Amino acid sequence: MGISYVIITIIAVFIVSIAIGYFVRKSIAEAKISSAEVLAKRIIEDAEKSSESKKREILLEAKEEGIRLRNEVEKENKERRSELLRTERRLIQKEESLDRKNDSLEKKDESLSKKEIEVEKVKGDLKDVYLKQVTELERVSGLSSEEARQILLDDIEKEIQHESAKMIKEIEDRAKEEGERKARDIISLAIQRCAADHVAETTVAVIPLPSDEMKGRIIGREGRNIRAFETLTGIDLIIDDTPEAVILSGFDPIRREVARISLEKLIVDGRIHPARIEEMVEKSKKEVEVQIREAGEQATFETGVHGLHPELIILLGRLNYRTSYGQNVLKHSTEVSHLAGLMAAELGADVQLAKRGGLLHDIGKAVDHEVEGPHVTIGVDLAKKYREHHEVIHTIAAHHGDEEPKTIEAVLVQAADAISAARPGARRETLENYIRRLKTLEEIASTFEGVEKSFAIQAGREIRIMVKPDKVDDIGSIRLVREVAKKIESELDYPGQIKVTVIRETRVVDYAK
Repeated sequence: MGISYVIITIIAVFIVSIAIGYFVRKSIAEAKISSAEVLAKRIIEDAEKSSESKKREILLEAKEEGIRLRNEVEKENKERRSELLRTERRLIQKEESLDRKNDSLEKKDESLSKKEIEVEKVKGDLKDVYLKQVTELERVSGLSSEEARQILLDDIEKEIQHESAKMIKEIEDRAKEEGERKARDIISLAIQRCAADHVAETTVAVIPLPSDEMKGRIIGREGRNIRAFETLTGIDLIIDDTPEAVILSGFDPIRREVARISLEKLIVDGRIHPARIEEMVEKSKKEVEVQIREAGEQATFETGVHGLHPELIILLGRLNYRTSYGQNVLKHSTEVSHLAGLMAAELGADVQLAKRGGLLHDIGKAVDHEVEGPHVTIGVDLAKKYREHHEVIHTIAAHHGDEEPKTIEAVLVQAADAISAARPGARRETLENYIRRLKTLEEIASTFEGVEKSFAIQAGREIRIMVKPDKVDDIGSIRLVREVAKKIESELDYPGQIKVTVIRETRVVDYAK
């Protein structure tokens, strides 16, 4: 009984606690719901107030933008009205100016019409006076106008005949000079067609180095590399303070060329020691031999001289490394061959013989440092050795006057040799004078009034003068060219003759738009 009562009591207490908890949670939930509703109403009211404020701000901005745009439009319209007013004023001014010009032109037209009438009247009066004077002259002279014209023509014809007779006499007097003048023309033509460059003589060659460190490698330990190089090439190797460069010095141009090629190969290869130096020197000698042969073959090809002995071709190639007073001997020989051939063609002589003799005339210079005697004698011996024609041998022997020239080809080779050696700029000893003469030529031409520019061309054999067309007319150009020529003759010393050319050019420029 007691136990069941306890259980019932526990159950009752549990049920009561459940009921109390239910009512407590319900009251709490209702309180939260009511507070949430109040918060929601407050948020809604704040949102409504914020939206009203933004709406008012947007309306204000829109009004301000409209006012700004209206002001800009009004300002633009005002500027346009001002521009239209200015344009209108300019048009009115132009119209007034045109009216004034029109009035002036009408007045001038009236004045010209009056003057034209006066001129016609004066012409009529002059015609009457002229007819009266002609009639009076015919009466006084007793000749008609046709008879007087005929007498005048007869007198003019006699005067012209007298002048033509004088001209014929002068031409006959100058005929003796024409031979020499034509010879100069032939020589000048040959020189102009065969002008060659000046080649300065040198006994040193400068080799650039990639860095100064390479100098120590070229010298080698205790100088063994440089000693081996100088012994094998026969060329002095000068290493001084010149940055990144060494100098090869020697009077034999072929050995100097071999040394130059060898040193350049060694620098590129980087391995520098006596055995490698010997190997490179041998390779370079073979390369130079090939270059010598190719230079000789090229010279024969350029001059059109064929059938030479192979040894003579090699000797010609050696002349490419030989200079005389700064003039490359192979270039000189080629030039002499061309000059002699051109003059032979003008005179109807044997062109091939003249060219062959001109090409071989200095062949002795290829070995004159190895064989005793003058280069003329050495050249004659070489030509005989390689069975050249006796006339070619004669041109070699006579080109310096050691023998009296017996053929026209020998004379032409002698003349061509002198021309090639004496032409302006050919040899170093006259190079400075040659350059000075070119400058003096241009300075002389520039001293005359109306000269714009002057250029000395054709190695100083021609001076071209550009004149200002507004200051020098055609007649003035003729007078200017004579005055310049006379001044050059009086102030300069020069071989041959100098051609003076005056160029007057008028340019008219316009643009298509």
